[in-house]
Amino acid sequence: MMQNSVLGKSLAAWRQAFPLLTDIIALKPVFWENPFAKDTADWTDLPVRESDIWEAEALWQRFAPFIENVFPETKAAHGIVESPLRPIPHMKKAMENYYHERIAGDLYLKCDNELPIAGSIKARGGVYEVLKHAETLATRHQLITKGQNYEQFASPAFQTFFSQYSIGVGSTGNLGLSIGIMSAALGFKVEVHMSADAKQWKKDLLREKGAHVYEYKADFSKAITQGRALCKREPSCYFVDDEHSRDLFLGYSVAALRLKKQLEAQGIAVDEEHPLCVYLPCGVGGSPGGITFGLKTVFGDDVHCFFVEPTHSPSVLMGLLTGEQEKISVQDFGIDNVTEADGLAVGRPSSFATGISKRLSSGHYTMEDDDLFILLALLMDAEGMKVEPSAAAGLQGPIRLGIHGDKKIDQATHIAWATGGALVPEEEMNGFYKKGKALMKET
Repeated sequence: MMQNSVLGKSLAAWRQAFPLLTDIIALKPVFWENPFAKDTADWTDLPVRESDIWEAEALWQRFAPFIENVFPETKAAHGIVESPLRPIPHMKKAMENYYHERIAGDLYLKCDNELPIAGSIKARGGVYEVLKHAETLATRHQLITKGQNYEQFASPAFQTFFSQYSIGVGSTGNLGLSIGIMSAALGFKVEVHMSADAKQWKKDLLREKGAHVYEYKADFSKAITQGRALCKREPSCYFVDDEHSRDLFLGYSVAALRLKKQLEAQGIAVDEEHPLCVYLPCGVGGSPGGITFGLKTVFGDDVHCFFVEPTHSPSVLMGLLTGEQEKISVQDFGIDNVTEADGLAVGRPSSFATGISKRLSSGHYTMEDDDLFILLALLMDAEGMKVEPSAAAGLQGPIRLGIHGDKKIDQATHIAWATGGALVPEEEMNGFYKKGKALMKET
């Protein structure tokens, strides 16, 4: 329900100060170029540094023997959790035909929908934070040192030790899966607080893994608030806080180091004349923010990162546009935060990540749910790749950027970041596809 005033200011005053709010509140798709973005040379007071990314990568390397032991799907990569970068020229052509717009440059899909362990981008941040917490406990109790073989984390002795502790998280789905699967593999008790928009199959899978799932009729903000409060009552509980977590953010940032190697292996140049444009689906803002921080650190001003949100859940866009960040919610302005992109159904942004993204993101756009299903179906037809609806959001980026009139993209490399899909049941995925095909017939 729309409030008469927000932070002591009338809605008319908000619209006058920020004219784009009129279209945002009317649920119209918008494109916003970030006027607050800073050149990398002007970074002076960010709460994270390049050295933090390398420290995070070192932790991933330490845990690789454990991951390889416990998750057989990672054996070929020797326990490294990473996804492929795939060219999608047929999808590029399909989008050009559907939208009647030319895409300048080459189009790729960063297939985090194929990430091992959790089948989504959350296998980066969520898994990382659980591993870091496990390492902190184990080293504090002198069970292991950082120079030893971390395969020991799979032993019965470590399982027994971690069973004394619990890990909690609030989630719309994918973060809960990553936390639940890795926590259970280590021996932790797991409590996942899930919002009303979380898919039933995700709740069922978590319960199969041994997690205690709390269900709420409200949205993500309520789930995380309740989860945080309950966890605080238990001295042995550690809460993975998507709205405030530095560790989640840094877990995502490591993706930039791996992407740099993938681009080099495919002979893809990134420089002023060949910019890299990356399109990142955005929920609370942690995963796109962390990846953007990593990419800007690695590629500097030659990379341009755009966040995408549903028209019904533009929380990060509104927080950045107004400068109020987590102090406002989409519901304050009468936006219902109801979207079939469950991973993006967030009414209030992350305080930690959004403050950083304000300096780093090049822009944002919003899109309607119907386009998510259409893009999902186009991708399946054109490339045979399966993603969930929220993971299709980045695919529209090159079209929207071209329409916006950016002249720097004729020789760009475009990367749409596919954030999830591998664990979606086949019946559910078929339903997504059929819906997309039906929508295409209507247009």
